[in-house]
Amino acid sequence: MAVEAAIARAPYASAPGRSRGRLHPEPVSATRNAFRRDCDRIIHATAFRRLAHKTQVFVFHEGDHFRTRLTHTLEVTQIARSLARALGLDEDLAEALALAHDLGHPPFGHAGERALDRCLAACGGFDHNAQTLRVVTALERRYPAFDGLNLSWETLEGLVKHNGPLTLRNGIPVELYRERGLPHAIAAHNSIQDLELWSFASVEAQIAAIADDIAYDAHDIDDGLRAGLFVREDLAGVPLIRDSLADIRAQHPALDPSRVVHELVRRLITRMIEDVIAETGARLRALAACSADDVRHAALPVGSFSPAMAEADRAIKGFLYPRMYRHSRIMRIMGDAERLVCDLFRRYLEQPGDMPAEWAQLADGADEAARLRHIGDFIAGMTDRYALVEHARLFDSTPELR
Repeated sequence: MAVEAAIARAPYASAPGRSRGRLHPEPVSATRNAFRRDCDRIIHATAFRRLAHKTQVFVFHEGDHFRTRLTHTLEVTQIARSLARALGLDEDLAEALALAHDLGHPPFGHAGERALDRCLAACGGFDHNAQTLRVVTALERRYPAFDGLNLSWETLEGLVKHNGPLTLRNGIPVELYRERGLPHAIAAHNSIQDLELWSFASVEAQIAAIADDIAYDAHDIDDGLRAGLFVREDLAGVPLIRDSLADIRAQHPALDPSRVVHELVRRLITRMIEDVIAETGARLRALAACSADDVRHAALPVGSFSPAMAEADRAIKGFLYPRMYRHSRIMRIMGDAERLVCDLFRRYLEQPGDMPAEWAQLADGADEAARLRHIGDFIAGMTDRYALVEHARLFDSTPELR
């Protein structure tokens, strides 16, 4: 019997048949459960297709083999499904959360996010997690009866709370939102559909968030080596990577360099997945969770690395941060990208008619805060190349971002 077939659904798994439903009631599908339907809606969304031309770390035209937001998303989805299967969770819900987790990212990755955050400072700033919620609840316009994708409650709460509660039980924001308050998009939607922002999300959401970390760690090493931002010898100071490389050399002494990197990535992903399965399983057993709500109401998250692997994860990020994310070449390109996004924002604010007609019309009739957020929505939906084309259309000089 295959391993997958032997794993029964755990009592703390989310169950599509017991979903809390959708904001806009719809007939039940004859062929798909609630969470599978969410996956399919996300895959067919315009915002999902745009991920193919949005920056992960490297701008799309720097090379055909670097990750984009779309390939990163697919890798996160594969890891999330693997974790869900091994833990007896709902694979479709884990997949839906992984597929949608980056839909709110603007062009040029975190550089675009920093730029929009500054441009929107007067109305609360920009948060890509909140923008993801806005995409799936308002900006996608595909259906005759409602805006957004009308995803199930469990998918929406997982998108918003995958990193933990956003408020205390009394509604006071915590963690990232303690000083600035809840992003407008989250507060506005929560006022019409209570996502219980004070609680944890499902186990599926928690392991989808860890899948994102695993994909970042392993694949950014691959892309950084491919780009020549560092060399394999530089990785000797990172214990988990050093040990994996030593094992690969011992078992395959004549392996060519490119296959060494692929094998390193494969082993890192495997070790991290196995660690999360063991640690999360132990936490769930200690909690004695009998339902998805037991997980939501726990005092601590259940989806986690072990302490040793959490330290290894920090070491990998500590290596990548100065050598990749803050590399002088990347910083120069991202600095140009930030200025490009700010240029576009100011232009549309001053001359909303430079936006497409359907966007310009809405911008003209809104109050100031709504106008700012509307322009932010338009720019956040751009791909890298569309932003470059728009800038070249509106300005005399556009950076090449190389």
